[in-house]
Amino acid sequence: MNRVALINVVGLTQKILENEKLFLSKWAKSKAINTIVPVIPAVTCSAQSTYLTGLWPSQHGIVGNGWYNKEQSEVQFWKQSNALVQGEKIWETAKKINASFTCANTFWWYNMYSSVDYAITPRPQYRADGRKIPDCHSSPSELRDTLQEKLGVFPLFDFWGPNTSIKSSQWIAEASKIIENEFEPTLQLVYIPHLDYCMQKNEFDSPCVQNDIQDLDILLKELIQYFENRNVEPILISEYGIVPVDSPIHINRILRKKGFLSIRKEGQKEYLDAGASKAFAVSDHQIAHIYIKDSSLINSIKSELENIHGIMRVLDRKEQSKYRLDHSRSGDLVLLAEENHWFTYYFWENNQYAPDYAKTVDIHRKPGYDPIEMFFDQNQQFLKAKIGIKLLKKKIGMRTLMDFIPLDASLAKGSHGIAPTSDKDKPVLISNEKFQSLKAIDIKNIILKNIFDEKISTKCEVVETCDTLQV
Repeated sequence: MNRVALINVVGLTQKILENEKLFLSKWAKSKAINTIVPVIPAVTCSAQSTYLTGLWPSQHGIVGNGWYNKEQSEVQFWKQSNALVQGEKIWETAKKINASFTCANTFWWYNMYSSVDYAITPRPQYRADGRKIPDCHSSPSELRDTLQEKLGVFPLFDFWGPNTSIKSSQWIAEASKIIENEFEPTLQLVYIPHLDYCMQKNEFDSPCVQNDIQDLDILLKELIQYFENRNVEPILISEYGIVPVDSPIHINRILRKKGFLSIRKEGQKEYLDAGASKAFAVSDHQIAHIYIKDSSLINSIKSELENIHGIMRVLDRKEQSKYRLDHSRSGDLVLLAEENHWFTYYFWENNQYAPDYAKTVDIHRKPGYDPIEMFFDQNQQFLKAKIGIKLLKKKIGMRTLMDFIPLDASLAKGSHGIAPTSDKDKPVLISNEKFQSLKAIDIKNIILKNIFDEKISTKCEVVETCDTLQV
């Protein structure tokens, strides 16, 4: 068996590799740069699950970073149990080929309670007094202690939120080296998220993005050379390309105005009442799942949404099958945005009635993805002083709301979820072999082929929808 490190560099595209001064660009020239037709939706959980199972979302069930749990009448985002992913994963297939195969999963998603040999994933402690304490979950459990003794506690607040920085990617990269040195897994899955932050916050040509690309290039040079020196083949992959956006679509506000959305009032705040709503949206970057209580309304709601500016496609169940997205977890309708648009989860019409979590970093309570969590509300007076006082209250065990996130969706400058029109903005696979018409479902077999040197077929099924994934 050959040993492989599959390094997931979020947001990596040929557009970035056009900078010939980068180490990564020079290294990639000695390899084959393959453009991937991304899975729809091209978001973290769906893309990773497709890569690791070789299945479409209609088969593995990960229809986004979250969806509406109909049995519990709750929108649930960023869950972590690997049992949610239906289908055989790459490490399970590999062990059938060779029982001595081992796999380490270093921060790819759905990493809790899986059958990998070694796992490490972010898992904060949620204390009863309201504090969120940075921490990790690992298997075996002592791996977490080993890594945090050597590297310090995982920098959770650099991983997501307005303080995101390269520190989280550096921690993951160093953890992957320790895991390699300690266990020498046949396959290690490594997640490097750094570009995801700056490219959603800033325009591509901005100094911030270009500086972050330079910082990431230094990190990847060290990581790639480390694995190569250990006779481990580094293969780089990305999940999606991030494209410029300038127009948020407040889809739940649209549904509310049309009388489909139900709101629950608590005090002076408004909350989405999903279970009572005739129709509501679970927004996830450039896609939105619309869940409709009465199936007789589907066609009329579809007709109304098709006339909304910024919505490129409205997919009913039959049309979802063409995109391999027709799973029971999917919405009755799925919306795809125009390339320069994205969907917010916002459902309130006046900011003074926004729910208490709206101005906080709260990825689990919000009924949709919120990129604005990466910004501080610069309109608040004495912002630094307020943050300092509330952090002090947290440290001494007092409950307090860290409400420093703005409610201005126009701040987001990049998004993803659909297949970009330009190949330069699509995800890539950088390996030793060139492929034609590479799709997300092909990745699993390609990695197996690299490990086992066997003629494992990498040809995907021929379906009439391959071209329609380019939207």
